[in-house]
Amino acid sequence: MQQRAACSACANSCKNTVALEENRFDALMNLKNLRKHLSSVDLKIVELIAERQRIVGEIGRNKQSVGTATRDYAREKEVLELGREHAIAHGVDPDLAEGILRQLIRISLESQERDRVVAEAKGNGRSALVIGGAGKMGGWFRDFFISQGFDTTVADRSVADEPGQFRNWTDAGVDFDIIVVATPLAVSGRILAQLAVLKPAGLVFDIGSLKTPLLDGLHELQQAGCKVTSLHPMYGPDTRLLSGRHLIFCDAGNSEATALAKELFSATMVERIDMSLDDHDRLIAYVLGLSHALNIAFFTALAESGEAAPKLARMSSTTFDSQLLVSGAVAEDNPHLYFEIQHLNKFGLGPLDALTDAATRLRTLVANGDEQGFVELMQKGRDYLALRS
Repeated sequence: MQQRAACSACANSCKNTVALEENRFDALMNLKNLRKHLSSVDLKIVELIAERQRIVGEIGRNKQSVGTATRDYAREKEVLELGREHAIAHGVDPDLAEGILRQLIRISLESQERDRVVAEAKGNGRSALVIGGAGKMGGWFRDFFISQGFDTTVADRSVADEPGQFRNWTDAGVDFDIIVVATPLAVSGRILAQLAVLKPAGLVFDIGSLKTPLLDGLHELQQAGCKVTSLHPMYGPDTRLLSGRHLIFCDAGNSEATALAKELFSATMVERIDMSLDDHDRLIAYVLGLSHALNIAFFTALAESGEAAPKLARMSSTTFDSQLLVSGAVAEDNPHLYFEIQHLNKFGLGPLDALTDAATRLRTLVANGDEQGFVELMQKGRDYLALRS
């Protein structure tokens, strides 16, 4: 009897094992089929994106032919609102749908802007020399000129002497329609002064983050009768779309030169800002100097805190992560350039003193338990920041 029961239990166990294996096999096959179906959907998404890009290309060409602006904010708003409504109707997170559509719009704008720059061909066989053209921003301007059809020459100590490239800019000469000085600030000042002696006939401009170290050279070029102006791109070398970006134009005494420089960017969607040389460095002391200093102080405090970075990462907050992202980008950038921005700006110490005073006031309020003073400090900042919108 016991033996028969044992055999029955063994048989039931075998049946259960077989059933489990069959269920596992069915689940694996179902998973395989689901993944295959998902891949098919993914491919369809890519095909739809390709179709969208083809339509975008046609729209871009149509805009060029009728002289319509590349960017249409009202249409973008309409697309995003429609996308959110459609997402909600189909049980999809509307934020996800909007994020995807924004990315597609950005890529479309990049394509349209690039096509328009090429189509308008501001270069049209003209020549450009980029002194410092192997550097980050120098490289951006080199590529920008090439895309516009300029016969572009690079002068940079890091390149080899070969056609279209010179280690010493003086070997390239000054017989160019445009000369851009994209070297470190201390070097740029000397080059501008040397160019004044050579008196180039074409447009000359620098792209310095500060203008104080360049004033003498800019003045000498202006006095020599050269077409000189001064630019400051408020974007980095990885920028592909100029919409929403700012480019500062500082007139150096020759309005014709400034107008010619602005014309180079007329096919783009960059926001062109006029600013005097006197105002530039005072404002940049806050826009760049203060923001850089704040982030340097932030990661310095962390680095010298004695707290392990992995431990802080595990318990981070939204605010901490956001600040860490910005300060991480600053830490990876060129420290020599950042020092120049701080040290060579005659207005540079003011914002640093203000930052030191603000930190001291904050510490005093916290140490004294002055909640009302703390609240007033935050309210004052909130009111100031509200003026920006």
